[in-house]
Amino acid sequence: MSVVHRLRAGWLVDHLSFINQCGYEICDSLANPGGATLRPSVTSSEYHDASTFPATSSKDSPGLGDAVEETEGKTAKTRYVFREEFFDISKPHIAAAPEQQLLQGDPEVSLAEIKASSSAEEPQEGTKSGGEDSVAVARKQKRKRKCVFNQGELDALEYHTKIRKLIWEGTLHLVQEGLKSGFLHRATTELSCGKNIVPGHIDCGLAELCEMAKQFPAVNDSDHPAVHVLDDETSSPEQDLLSCVTENNSNCAKIVVLMGQKYLVPPKSSFLLSDISCLQPLLNYKKKYDVIVIDPPWENKSVKRSNRYSHLSSWQIKQIPVAALAAPDCLIVTWVTNRQKHLRFVKDELYPHWSVKTLAEWHWVKITRSGEFVLPLDSFHKKPYEVLILGRVQGSVKEAQRKSEDILPIPEHKLIVSIPCSLHSHKPPLTAVLAEFVKPDVECLELFARNLQPGWTSWGNEL
Repeated sequence: MSVVHRLRAGWLVDHLSFINQCGYEICDSLANPGGATLRPSVTSSEYHDASTFPATSSKDSPGLGDAVEETEGKTAKTRYVFREEFFDISKPHIAAAPEQQLLQGDPEVSLAEIKASSSAEEPQEGTKSGGEDSVAVARKQKRKRKCVFNQGELDALEYHTKIRKLIWEGTLHLVQEGLKSGFLHRATTELSCGKNIVPGHIDCGLAELCEMAKQFPAVNDSDHPAVHVLDDETSSPEQDLLSCVTENNSNCAKIVVLMGQKYLVPPKSSFLLSDISCLQPLLNYKKKYDVIVIDPPWENKSVKRSNRYSHLSSWQIKQIPVAALAAPDCLIVTWVTNRQKHLRFVKDELYPHWSVKTLAEWHWVKITRSGEFVLPLDSFHKKPYEVLILGRVQGSVKEAQRKSEDILPIPEHKLIVSIPCSLHSHKPPLTAVLAEFVKPDVECLELFARNLQPGWTSWGNEL
């Protein structure tokens, strides 16, 4: 179970445990697709699940799982687990002052105090020599201008002041429970010694493959199946995996090979690998979803400076055909950055455009293995939390009156507290926390997904 503790404030979630319980088991006969040799200890460059999550065979990692090798009759199964070091966040990215540390700080801080702290914030400069000294001085002089806040920064500070106490106190209670149960540990520096340093991003080429797919000959929808079902064969034509939804209907994981890379697809999952210009196969799938989770690649300055990640404008996000994908009373969950511009856009423009009523605003709080915020809570540049806006698709008045008794209410505010994955933009699983507010066996869809989940349909080009 990915939920370690549940309190009134929210949930303490074990993301790593969720991945390892997704059923990544394959028959040994499938372990070497196309004659390729799979070494016993699998590294990130050798094996991926369909989210580019690096997997490790449990037969070489007895500490990560007891089921080293299972035998059913004459068929042996190998279980793969996620590399634990991707969740080995033992220290904050930026050390907080004692008064801002969770277990000894004060949840009651005024806007004026936060402004003063933000104004005093200086980047840590290393010792420079020679001509580099002038560069360091110029940077510091440039930083001083931040003492004058623009309107966007003032809006962000005001928002942070409103939610700060809720986040602080709720996180504190969940962390205390985690420390009591042993899930979190106050002294984790020794535990992390000797662990491999892992990258924050793995280039698997899937985005490039989606671009290449646009050059394939046009396919007539009437002549092409809407679904490609994975069978025991591990090599599927890449055009099949890019021109329709791919399903794994079995109770075991399947292996697919794309551009020479092997990927694990979890049981009872389906996916479409494409970018926003090729959404039609998902519509051809003709499923209606009761839950839709959306993690848009929001436009921001750091993304603009990077060539690694693409981003979408607000206008492009509004074009996502949610109405064609959503079942009546569908629950919509959208991940949003801390920029007030994006928060206002979702609540005031995007959701009304999709006929979605905003119901709640939740926060994902990122902590270390010792229970501290990964960043100072009052950090000016980046916060240790992200926002989820929850809403519900609105139907006719008659439908609303008829179905109101069947719809479970959504709390206005909850916290999801977890140790984050070091891979870029991988969010914690919502399956267990949303299960409290939706009926069993509902159809779930994730848009702009970074990984696959059992029981979900996933779409994106960074799977």
